[in-house]
Amino acid sequence: MTARFLTEPAPALELRGEGPRPERVALVGARATVEASSITGRGVTWRAVLPLFAARWGGPELPLPTGEYTLEGVEPPAHGIALTQLSTLRASLDGATVRVGPPIDPAYDSGEAQDALERRYATRPGGLEDAVFFESFYGRNASCNPLAIDRELARLRPDVTRYWSVVDLSVRVPDGAVPVVDGSPEWWRARGSARLIVVNDWLRRRFARRPGQHVLQTWHGTPLKRLALHRPGFAPRRALAVAKESRRWNALLAQNPYGARILRKAYAFLSRPVWVEGYPRNDVLVTGDGSATRAALGIAPGERVLLYAPTWRDDRDEMVDFLDLAALAVAADAVVLVRGHSRTILPGKDARGPRVIDVTAYPDVSQLLLAADELITDYSSVMFDFSVTGKPMHFLVPDLEHFRGELRGFYFDLPAVAPGSVVRTQEELEHALAADPAQFAEKYAAWRARFNARDDGRAAARVVARVLDQLF
Repeated sequence: MTARFLTEPAPALELRGEGPRPERVALVGARATVEASSITGRGVTWRAVLPLFAARWGGPELPLPTGEYTLEGVEPPAHGIALTQLSTLRASLDGATVRVGPPIDPAYDSGEAQDALERRYATRPGGLEDAVFFESFYGRNASCNPLAIDRELARLRPDVTRYWSVVDLSVRVPDGAVPVVDGSPEWWRARGSARLIVVNDWLRRRFARRPGQHVLQTWHGTPLKRLALHRPGFAPRRALAVAKESRRWNALLAQNPYGARILRKAYAFLSRPVWVEGYPRNDVLVTGDGSATRAALGIAPGERVLLYAPTWRDDRDEMVDFLDLAALAVAADAVVLVRGHSRTILPGKDARGPRVIDVTAYPDVSQLLLAADELITDYSSVMFDFSVTGKPMHFLVPDLEHFRGELRGFYFDLPAVAPGSVVRTQEELEHALAADPAQFAEKYAAWRARFNARDDGRAAARVVARVLDQLF
């Protein structure tokens, strides 16, 4: 069997072999699967064409996510082919494995090349561009507070260029925005020339603000878990890195006064402004509804939807496996949506099962919160967002002592103030899902008063008003 890559009319992998035509040929990856668009042959030879792009959840067709894909349905090729540069990605075939990489010229892969790009764009002459450089979760998706700010800015100032940092071109960016692939010359130029940089996590690679350039750090959640300088066993070298990082920010966004106090101290952000405006990503939880997301996920109207969204663990790469998801769907008579933390997108793989939908790679978690009837989480900051909806929450914490005592530590006693059931086992969770959530009404009201007072549907408008007043 032979294989070659096609670039017209769109990137594809062509396989040719001898013998009977296979019934199915597919590329199966951790987060995406594509089937052959055509399989032809009359018994002597056959030909299959596999697209190297896919659409998910009703979105546009985009190049496959970076990673390894297994070729299924045919015998492995007798030999591989050399790395081939395509119009939208890099891909290579080795036996039964197709490796898909980001669309960056291999010449820029080395550390020396990245250093050269950084120097070129950090020291380039000339003024700044009236543009905003957005990055969310290190470019793994276009979401969270940066996305909500992007949408409001595009509405008010469509003339301002909006760049989005992405790990590859499988990441869908907002309409009208320009994707720039991390590490590419375009990425370095955009980050070095944009008047405003909006991020929700650390600025990667080396970065120094140019004169007139501003960085808005939105962060990505009100903290229950101890952060940065507050984490147990924090090494002095790491503490220096925290202080260096926070000096890069001009302003820090917080959801509430509680979060502002923690973030200011945890990141030694002591002399610059913290904007307590609510979270822009939560505006949609006040103004929107989940019907479109349910339809995109193939969920019938009236079905009960449970969203399971655990946080990540410092001692494992993939999402925790504390639940039998298919059994939970049966016991609760519900569709179970599974949302791993953003840090598990790349190393993890989709969960599968009857009435189980893995939405870890779904672009915007806020839409999932709207679509869900109830949330199951543990220590994730999603608890502070979902409470905007007033819908029931459950806390599955079988590793509470280990997580609280050894991995991270807490800022407050979650079991004492949780606005929902706190359970240790799947059996306890199933009982809680059948109970009346009204028993937590008092705790829920106190929780919302403490954490959601500014989540009124206008947070993005307030943040963008500040930005436009100060920069544009």
